[in-house]
Amino acid sequence: MEVKNISFSYGEKPIIDGLSMSLSGGRRIAVMGESGRGKTTLLKLLLGVLEPTSGVIERSPGEKPAVVFQEDRLLPWFSALKNAAYSAAPGVSAEELLKDMELGESMDKLPKELSGGMQRRAAIARALAYSGDPLLLDEPFKGLDPDMRERIAGRILERAKNASILLITHDEHEAGLLDCDEIIRL
Repeated sequence: MEVKNISFSYGEKPIIDGLSMSLSGGRRIAVMGESGRGKTTLLKLLLGVLEPTSGVIERSPGEKPAVVFQEDRLLPWFSALKNAAYSAAPGVSAEELLKDMELGESMDKLPKELSGGMQRRAAIARALAYSGDPLLLDEPFKGLDPDMRERIAGRILERAKNASILLITHDEHEAGLLDCDEIIRL
């Protein structure tokens, strides 16, 4: 995915102005900024939900981004296991991913039976099960304590070792946890 000089405005309010970046070849980029600075808007632009006011986003043929949204977006009628398996790529074990996310004892529970941090880890497992590239993460460690963040970040890196990663975060330490090559501040 190549982002070339994109800009975006909500009405008269400019949000992103002249942003360029390359999210390919296993690159890891952290996007940081205060609330309301356009981080989630950038994610929507990358996914094609919004169109840039100017500039171009070039997507590679067959590109299939995997996403952890700011909200967990788990299907409430599916267990954690069924949520992770719902869009799993062939040959990917949702059960193993949930164990990696330390949810082995809770994989048969519905989202409402999981704590906020457990729901977050189920959403990460679902994105990893999809095996997409790039992996787009919007505040993936929200609700996780520092030790859990480190363990989960390591497992994300293991599972997505060849994928390009875009991390949206407020925390520079989290950018370090995912070995980001570049930090873009909005």
